[in-house]
Amino acid sequence: MAELKPFRALRFSTKAGDISELTCPPYDIISEDERRAFLRKNEHNIIRLELPRGERPYEEAGETLRRWLAEGVLRRDTDAGLYIYEEEFEANGRKKKVKGVVGLVKIEEFSKGVILPHEETLSKAKTDRFNLMKATHCNFSQIYSLYMDEEHTTLSKLDALSKDEPRYEFSDGAVTHRLWLVNDPVAIRAVCSDFDDRKLYIADGHHRYETAINFRNWCREEEISKEGESPDYVMMMLVDMQHDGLVVFPTHRLVRGLSHFDGKALLEGCRAYFDVTPMEHRAEIEPRLSGLYREGKKAFAYYGGGEGWQLLVLRDLSVMKTLLPEKSEASQGLDVTVLHSLVLERILGIDAENMAQQINLTYTRSMEEALGSVENGSCQCAFLLNPTRVGEIRDVAAAGEKMPQKSTYFYPKLVTGLVMNQMDV
Repeated sequence: MAELKPFRALRFSTKAGDISELTCPPYDIISEDERRAFLRKNEHNIIRLELPRGERPYEEAGETLRRWLAEGVLRRDTDAGLYIYEEEFEANGRKKKVKGVVGLVKIEEFSKGVILPHEETLSKAKTDRFNLMKATHCNFSQIYSLYMDEEHTTLSKLDALSKDEPRYEFSDGAVTHRLWLVNDPVAIRAVCSDFDDRKLYIADGHHRYETAINFRNWCREEEISKEGESPDYVMMMLVDMQHDGLVVFPTHRLVRGLSHFDGKALLEGCRAYFDVTPMEHRAEIEPRLSGLYREGKKAFAYYGGGEGWQLLVLRDLSVMKTLLPEKSEASQGLDVTVLHSLVLERILGIDAENMAQQINLTYTRSMEEALGSVENGSCQCAFLLNPTRVGEIRDVAAAGEKMPQKSTYFYPKLVTGLVMNQMDV
């Protein structure tokens, strides 16, 4: 099954500055203004490597990495180790913590059923990450994966190994980040052996994982590496799937630019599958959806402007078996599958390719942004969703299927720049 091993992480030295000024969120949620702000605070911020700009962005990232290594801005740990990473944050009005272990995981093809995806990916993002990896031979951020452990044996070990003061501890304003280094060989073996009979479920980082497969294959084709060498492994953060700190936010759907859009006709079409109830106040959206979520109902909020909105509740889930007989029950029962199949595709005519290219559909995790985009006219309507359950992610992946893009948003995102994986090629 999954193979986890320690590694000599590449980390910022004190010469680079304070660690709180050197890290950043994942590259794909950072605007250009935010990128510049990180570099104004500290020119050594990891964003210079993770999201390079300029006429030769990838080459410049490689040159910057080599210069920082030569100058001692970045250094590799002397001994191989595992890294325990914890995030403390607030979500849904509650204080929470989530903890996992960062190490190297052997890359496996999805067909082997060892490492399982749950979302579709876009080729453009994979090309970008592949070019960066070819230029730097480095993982700057971890792939976020989950594992099943009903007894929580691994988490108990991680808790015991992280009782002392962390190597790093800082807050970015929303999240407090902590990192511990474990380089005791006995402790490392105890944690790594837990994964010998486990599968891993990718939570976040599908593009980067598929890029790691492509990079491994490219290295072998170019005779840069052989089987079992550095490119056969990728850096991952592994978290117990039943950890009480896991939080998944919904990703709402925004419809734009449809020449034939007719809100009244859309709602009339929805009545074939949904109970459609007019609601007066937008403040009711979240509590109404949350209540139906707890009941296991498939429910959405439709917003077309003004103060009122429409509550859509699916009457009979069996319709999905008729429409998607080739899909597993896990896929048929996903909120995003119900919305995409019954409303976006059948009623609005937005097909899967259109969704993938984001021609008439865009996404946000912010309810305020979704409502505001309709109010200001940039979008024609918004569909507000409940979050996907972690168990649903597991079941879809175990069935060998993938969810539509933007089906999950794990919060908080893993910070980039605490530890990096420099490959020996």
